[in-house]
Amino acid sequence: MATIDIEQTRNQARALLDSRIESVTTLVKTRQRITDLREQLAEAEREDKRAYVRATKDGWSADELKKLGLESGAAARRRKPANRAASDSPGEGNGGG
Repeated sequence: MATIDIEQTRNQARALLDSRIESVTTLVKTRQRITDLREQLAEAEREDKRAYVRATKDGWSADELKKLGLESGAAARRRKPANRAASDSPGEGNGGG
């Protein structure tokens, strides 16, 4: 029977674990980046809302801003769920009878 070298076996096991740790580390970094970007987006949306309110307080009407391509961010976000609801409608008739 061949002799098993404990150190060599441990080193091989460590190499396998290191590879697995590396992949999970990459996953954690990616997830953290997503979290950070979501927080940045939320802050940018708050700044956008404040800037829009400031523009309206400075005399710009909602219609004027819309004509300039600067409608309220809240109004733009409200439209998206309506599109989803319209795309979900065809599925409602599949109930059979």
